[in-house]
Amino acid sequence: MKTSSSNPSIWKRTAVLGSVCVLSASLVAFTSAKDAAGSKAEPLRIQVSDAPLSTAARGFPSFSPIVKAVAPSVVKIAVSSEAKVSQMQLPEGFDLRRFFGPGFQFPEEFQQQRGPQQRHAPKEQGVGSGIIVTKDGYILTNNHVVENASTIKVGLNDGREFSGKVIGRDPKTDVAVVKIEAKDLPAMAFADSDKIEVGDMVLAVGHPFGIGQTVTTGIISAKGRATLGLDYEDFIQTDAAINPGNSGGALVDVEGRLIGMNTAILSRSGGSQGVGFAVPTNLARWVMESLVNTGRVERGFLGVNIQDLTPQLARQFKLDSAKGALVSGVSPDSPADKAGVKSGDIITDFNGKPVTDSRHLKLQVGSTTPGAAVPMNVLRDGQSQTLTVTVKELPGDKLADSSPAAGKADDALHGVGVSDLDQATREQLKVPSHIKGAVVSSVEEDSVAYDAGLRQGDVILEINRQPVKNAEQATALCEKPATMVSLVKVWSHGGTRFIVIDESKAG
Repeated sequence: MKTSSSNPSIWKRTAVLGSVCVLSASLVAFTSAKDAAGSKAEPLRIQVSDAPLSTAARGFPSFSPIVKAVAPSVVKIAVSSEAKVSQMQLPEGFDLRRFFGPGFQFPEEFQQQRGPQQRHAPKEQGVGSGIIVTKDGYILTNNHVVENASTIKVGLNDGREFSGKVIGRDPKTDVAVVKIEAKDLPAMAFADSDKIEVGDMVLAVGHPFGIGQTVTTGIISAKGRATLGLDYEDFIQTDAAINPGNSGGALVDVEGRLIGMNTAILSRSGGSQGVGFAVPTNLARWVMESLVNTGRVERGFLGVNIQDLTPQLARQFKLDSAKGALVSGVSPDSPADKAGVKSGDIITDFNGKPVTDSRHLKLQVGSTTPGAAVPMNVLRDGQSQTLTVTVKELPGDKLADSSPAAGKADDALHGVGVSDLDQATREQLKVPSHIKGAVVSSVEEDSVAYDAGLRQGDVILEINRQPVKNAEQATALCEKPATMVSLVKVWSHGGTRFIVIDESKAG
């Protein structure tokens, strides 16, 4: 009784098997009775239809033609990461002769290695999915699938296997691009993800749990979700079953076109509970093209502090709705400042597209090519104005978004991201007004800079005794250094200090 209530599925299986056993016993008894009577059993007359399922059987379509079209484009990605190395040293005064007797002699090779010993942990293995997007071998997948990979094996639906190389990664959108050396591959067509509607039927294709390619179906449950805490989020939500291993797989419409890349689930059990999320193709395609063409993601920068409009704020600004992004601050000499944007403006349209909230404005600005001059509508004191802003490149992305596999190993401060020290950041970090430099926005924990003591929130003042005024200058000083050893002066927690970062020790 305890077992059945704690595991209903086992109880149901047992009940079904019990019924089958009882039924089988009855049939045997019946047949025996018929034989005893001398009568001949009639042959079974089973109706069999060899015709394939109609694409409109009883008014409900079959997805078989779609699956046949898209399945070859979805691949399995198996990754392994390097084993971690730890140091093991016998305690001071520890002597193995205590256990083996006074006559015990250490082997010669052990005597030569009495210092710290290295212990290697087993390699970590993982399985995800990917989508072939070009005939010559470019594959779209998630950053978290290949982030720490030392080797990548790509398995095609026809049984072939290739070694994969990371072309680029973008942690801010969880998008990555992998390349295999092959030709005439079945590339999947992209759809315009802006045109999908809630309620549209979709298929999810991937390799959950590494058991093999699997197809599930559902609908689009919502659009424009932000759930993972990434810098740039615009997820499609679906109730199609998505499980571990589906990451990087395809979400397709009923015409077999790619509308999203499956990325995450919201679950209390670890398995699918009908709330899955996919990166829309328009966002993934822009990131992919930027990584392939330039080796990094070039994002636009406006230079404003923005927030969402609440109903209360909308009433204060005499607005009919809470749509738009409220400007709470403008950085001096920024693109927004030069365009005439002022604190208190409500940005309602950017580059011809309506702005619904601050997150969507961030997405729209980020996907704008740096250097482009675009129109922007703002509401100021109830009056609509059209301004033209020349977007700059977002500071800090040059260092932060490089792919380790394809990255610039000859850069100084490898694995460090920097951004401009604007007024909002200065106030948050309590940086005095006389301090000039570039603030560290991220430091990879496995980098030499992190080991040297550089941390997020530190302000870089000098690199090799050259003053740093902003993120662009810090990036320039890190490119093609004369030596791999850098002397860096930083301000941190109210004081300044020097640290030495030796990139020749990387790896």
